[in-house]
Amino acid sequence: MAFSFFFRDYFVLERLAELIAKDFIGYKDIKIWDAGCALGQEPYTLAILLSEKLGYFTFKKVRIIASDIDEMGEFEKTITQAIYPYQDLARIPQELFQKYFQKISDNQYQIVDEIKNRVVFRKHNLLDFQPVDTGFASIVCKNVLLHFTSEERVRVVEMFYQSMLPRAYLAMEQTQKLPTELADKFALVSTDVNIYRKIV
Repeated sequence: MAFSFFFRDYFVLERLAELIAKDFIGYKDIKIWDAGCALGQEPYTLAILLSEKLGYFTFKKVRIIASDIDEMGEFEKTITQAIYPYQDLARIPQELFQKYFQKISDNQYQIVDEIKNRVVFRKHNLLDFQPVDTGFASIVCKNVLLHFTSEERVRVVEMFYQSMLPRAYLAMEQTQKLPTELADKFALVSTDVNIYRKIV
């Protein structure tokens, strides 16, 4: 689904950024996979929140792979250019908006290079059941699994598990439950956010 906006599900992404910053700050690289990124509002929101929590130098270790099936080719173009209309940005706190966005026309704003350079797009189909990479500190997959069959959901989440670092985090939308077949592989972080920690 391509519809989204910046700082959607802010509470979940803010909590995820806190967990990543706390548990993976000492790592040489901090790799994150946003699976089903659409036009990129979600991975860029997470990048902004991580920049705020990690600071300038540590944030340079972050690499977010934003993937989607992108049948029309529009997602890659938008994410690579990092240019968005103002209506997508209306929920961003003013301080962060002024810090991380540059106006390029009456209704168009571009994300600053500090953030843009940390996000890379990959065309990818989750139903191939192959990860875009391995060694992830976190995977975000929201509003995607609901389109799959129960068997496909199990296979995709199992694939996520295999590509994650020990004690890494999986974030999903609030209405998406973890497949019961994988209950022994993840632990819910807290009841107020749908974030799971990988069990080793």
